[in-house]
Amino acid sequence: MQLNLRNLKYINNMEKKLLFILFLVFNFSFSQNSVNKLKVDGVSAVIGDYVILDSDIDKTLIDMESQGISTKGISRCQLLGKLMEDKLYAHHAIQDSLEVSVEEVYSMVDRIIDNFINQLGSIEKVLEFYNKEDEPSFRQEIFEINKTQKLSSLMQAEIIQDIEITPEEVRLFFNSIPEIDLPVIGTELEISQIVIEPKVSKNEENRIINLLKSFKEDILENGSSFSSKAILYSQDPGSRSSGGKYTLHRKKPRMVKEFRDVAFRLQEGEISEPFKSDFGWHIILVDKIRGQEVDIRHILLTPKIDPPQLLEAKKIIDTIRTRIINKEISFEKAALAFSTEKETKFNGGVLINPETGDNKFELTKLDPVLYNQIRNLKDGEISYPILDEDRSGLKKYKILLISNRFDEHKADYSLDYSKIKDLALKEKQIKIIQTWMEEKIEETYININKDSRKCVFVNNWLKL
Repeated sequence: MQLNLRNLKYINNMEKKLLFILFLVFNFSFSQNSVNKLKVDGVSAVIGDYVILDSDIDKTLIDMESQGISTKGISRCQLLGKLMEDKLYAHHAIQDSLEVSVEEVYSMVDRIIDNFINQLGSIEKVLEFYNKEDEPSFRQEIFEINKTQKLSSLMQAEIIQDIEITPEEVRLFFNSIPEIDLPVIGTELEISQIVIEPKVSKNEENRIINLLKSFKEDILENGSSFSSKAILYSQDPGSRSSGGKYTLHRKKPRMVKEFRDVAFRLQEGEISEPFKSDFGWHIILVDKIRGQEVDIRHILLTPKIDPPQLLEAKKIIDTIRTRIINKEISFEKAALAFSTEKETKFNGGVLINPETGDNKFELTKLDPVLYNQIRNLKDGEISYPILDEDRSGLKKYKILLISNRFDEHKADYSLDYSKIKDLALKEKQIKIIQTWMEEKIEETYININKDSRKCVFVNNWLKL
């Protein structure tokens, strides 16, 4: 069935809404009143090896209300349908031997329990609040919920991982959209920058390398925990609390190239030598290799910059800015000649939007920090030097330029090709998933109780 853009938007919005609802369930943030409101459990449906209880739907609805989320327009039948989809994914993930990292799920359980304790004060109060008898059974319940959700996510990713779209398919998709349904693209900016990082002294560089080497030696020779050292010493705020853990996928670049190159060269259990990226110096441990996915842990250390080195960097970028303003050199040539940021220097300093992969930033969706840095800039105007500090504490100076502005407009095939391609790919993925769903429903054991059989489902769960 051909989907028009309105249908696609509706599916995306519903998908986000339902995923958010399920996120609440799978993170088990049920309200205290839910205990009294839940009816005695009955079975709503059986999907393969999974059972969906009436209370699973009740918990979702009650928790939405306790979180102040409107349940208007979302029926129990819709939620049951989504729960059945997730169980179907999880069931076939097991059939297809897709593996979930048990350690990763247990780590997620730890974070959830820690969050509950931070909110309520102690594990005893958490158990009382959620009417649970003991901590082990509570943890196991949360583990099973999150394991199922992880299996569901893995199966969905597996279904669409090799789906690609051709330029001809993109063109046909765009031409199929009625004029009245063409999306409006908000004002977008093309932003360029030149970055000057302060030079790190050789002594500081050696200090960091030797410290990372000592970590590696202590882990290999004395049995120290890599995870504990990451928690204690790593300067990566995104992974420090989880012991430096990330999951990388070979076909879905997530980290900078230097990081990925080292991670995918290592064998299971191997620890890298210290290596440098734009964020500082790292060592990596490979925990587990699962086909295209690799579970790693890393420790990041960023060098300390002395005030004189920081002042020297500011002087350099001040000089560059003056030369550009005086027309001695273009911004693009200055970026190529002087910028220390490898990702942008070779394309004239143009920033890449991490959300879309192109070089346009929608004004209303700009990162708040970047927005504040450019909001007073006129087109073609170069900012004064800005001292920038990333989350790991690495400091550098930069200057910014709004190199292009694209005013609000209806989607144009040539101008907005990357966005249209994303929409076309999404529609193709939805069709592939729908086909997969139809086939698996037919071949999977499914039993729905008589009350739920009154529901009108999107999918043919009743096998009519």
